[in-house]
Amino acid sequence: LAPACGLIGGVLIALALPWHVPIQYGNYLSVALLAGLDTILGGYRAGLEERFDDHVFVTGFFINMLAATALVWLGDLIGLRELYLAAVVALGMRMFTNLGIVRRLLVARMRVFRETP
Repeated sequence: LAPACGLIGGVLIALALPWHVPIQYGNYLSVALLAGLDTILGGYRAGLEERFDDHVFVTGFFINMLAATALVWLGDLIGLRELYLAAVVALGMRMFTNLGIVRRLLVARMRVFRETP
């Protein structure tokens, strides 16, 4: 219940505050958000597999976001402005892999629930 309340509160605060991201930071923010979403989806998967560790989740959340953003920054630094696409592709593949596994786990649980009298 607490995570759902935190999520709803965060969304409401974000909608209430008028802010915008400057265009030059768009690639950084998009990759950081994808890394965060990937970590959240991986945490949900770990929870379904009953191997969730909150320390691993929190450190992974911030380290993944920093590493992905650093990759984009490094690409800008060496003149490869499109290096962020590598991070987007890698994170996208991981997200869809995790999503497929989550779907299979949920379907398996639903089957067990239906078969239980």
